[in-house]
Amino acid sequence: MGAAFFYHLTRRPLAETLMMLASKSRANGWTVVVRGQDMAQMQALDVALWRGPDDGFLPHGLAGGPHDADQPILLTTSAAAPNAPDCLMSVGGAEITAEEVAAHERVCILFDGNDEAALEGARAQWRVLKDAGASAQYWSEESGSWEKKAET
Repeated sequence: MGAAFFYHLTRRPLAETLMMLASKSRANGWTVVVRGQDMAQMQALDVALWRGPDDGFLPHGLAGGPHDADQPILLTTSAAAPNAPDCLMSVGGAEITAEEVAAHERVCILFDGNDEAALEGARAQWRVLKDAGASAQYWSEESGSWEKKAET
């Protein structure tokens, strides 16, 4: 059974944090799906991932192409995950179910702590997953480095 890791972004931009987490996931040998709600946001993340982290390229693709099932990192606005991901990442408030947490090695929920609506959405998501019995951790970068602040 997996766990949901909530990442409260207050210092680093979404793209930078996503690259860090995607790099770590790939280092574990995991395939990743990044689920959002807004195609424009997914396209912006696509551009950021093409630039990649300072130390390398992150192979990925936007959903809707002929090779979605082969993508090590797939960006999508759909609940479908044809690349059979080990890690599911939620951005832009995309909903995650307790069943999805159980079905993946890791679920990462990234949210903008400077956006009150995003903060409230993450709190609601935490309660839903906690009430369903899913394992969850809350990580904050408020101190300048990532620290685990809570766990269910």
